[in-house]
Amino acid sequence: MPSTMSTSSTKPPADLTITPRDRRFGRGQTQSRWWLGGDPIATAFYNALSVTFPRGEAFFIESVRAFRDGAPPKLAGEINAFIKQEVAHSREHVSFNKRVVDAGYDITKLEAKVIEVLDLTKSRDPVINLAVTMVLEHYTAMMAHVSLTDPVHFAGADEESKALWRWHAIEEIEHKGVAYDTWLHATRDWTRGKRWRIKALVMLLVTLNFWMNRYKGVVELLAQDGISGWRMHARIAWFFFGNPGIGRKLIPAWVAFFMPGFHPWNHDDRDLIGLSDSDYADARMAAAA
Repeated sequence: MPSTMSTSSTKPPADLTITPRDRRFGRGQTQSRWWLGGDPIATAFYNALSVTFPRGEAFFIESVRAFRDGAPPKLAGEINAFIKQEVAHSREHVSFNKRVVDAGYDITKLEAKVIEVLDLTKSRDPVINLAVTMVLEHYTAMMAHVSLTDPVHFAGADEESKALWRWHAIEEIEHKGVAYDTWLHATRDWTRGKRWRIKALVMLLVTLNFWMNRYKGVVELLAQDGISGWRMHARIAWFFFGNPGIGRKLIPAWVAFFMPGFHPWNHDDRDLIGLSDSDYADARMAAAA
């Protein structure tokens, strides 16, 4: 029997509100080269990640918007709010990336890699692009949860950079179910088995490419600092899986994605939004498109 959206064991909380917060960060600020506590490894990782956001989030928007027509009214409204949040994220990471360049880094190779990867999407079925978006949105939500749970990840960062990444994190948590629910809507006529096979395969492929490309990006930026050799690779591995261990800390939530009945809101972590949201109360804008 075809599976429908109602087969998910969890849905977004009934009182969930996705609130775009129109903030701007770091305008006119000179950003130090190793802005994250003077740590070249951590700085290179988040710089490399930020390079992916402007074009990546434009891809997310297009992938979700392709299935907005015909969506239930609540989901359609959430898609509109998701789009507003992602547009602002893209804008702020364009500004952040300019400060990375102003600090002396050449990010053209990293940007070219993002373009190369996204060019592959043009010939794909829109539902596969949506699956990729769903998976990457799970990644951003996982990383957002980890970064808000443990302040060690941005300890030592300048205040504007710290505020930018915290703002981005709370909105990623807030809209973490939108791409997934859009996927459920778009594949409502699929069997549950087919849906699981596709999403599992996409998660495995995206995971491989995500970490491989972030690793290469970190190496590229560190080379511009004159850092190379086996010690560099060991330090990167320790950053990922030792301390602060961003990759290690994602493993439980990554595994949960493959479990029967998975939904991003199986874990309601909105308390993290409440802890961080008060700074942005004056920057909220209407969610309606």
